[in-house]
Amino acid sequence: MLSKSTDELNHEIRNATDMEDYLKRNKGNMITSSLSEHLNLLLSQKGIKKADVVRGSLLDRAYVYQIFSGEKTPSRDKLIAIAFGLKLSDDETQKMLKISGNRELYARDKRDALILFALQHKKTIWDTNELLYSHNLTVLGLS
Repeated sequence: MLSKSTDELNHEIRNATDMEDYLKRNKGNMITSSLSEHLNLLLSQKGIKKADVVRGSLLDRAYVYQIFSGEKTPSRDKLIAIAFGLKLSDDETQKMLKISGNRELYARDKRDALILFALQHKKTIWDTNELLYSHNLTVLGLS
């Protein structure tokens, strides 16, 4: 569902006198899926095959399959690479990072800003890596 913004929810928490009531009223606004469930939902929504995610992320096939099955917990960079494989928007990538417990991409961080630019302009991971490399920053994928 997720109809209320995070700011709205924060405001409600600030004004709440009973957390049980808050949780009951906002049950549909809470993230309840695991990372692997979320990734599989994205895969289904996008109509993409895991093999396409592997190609688009530059990650090892077995590792990607283990992430999607919940057997492996990927690093932030591996998730960002998967975002390129899934052809996610910047907002979808931020949500995926939140669900995984990783920090979101931060526009004030040079590397993150370049990645955000690439996501917003629908660049491939190859193009993104060229951009990162040209700024002497760590590239994505390639494992």
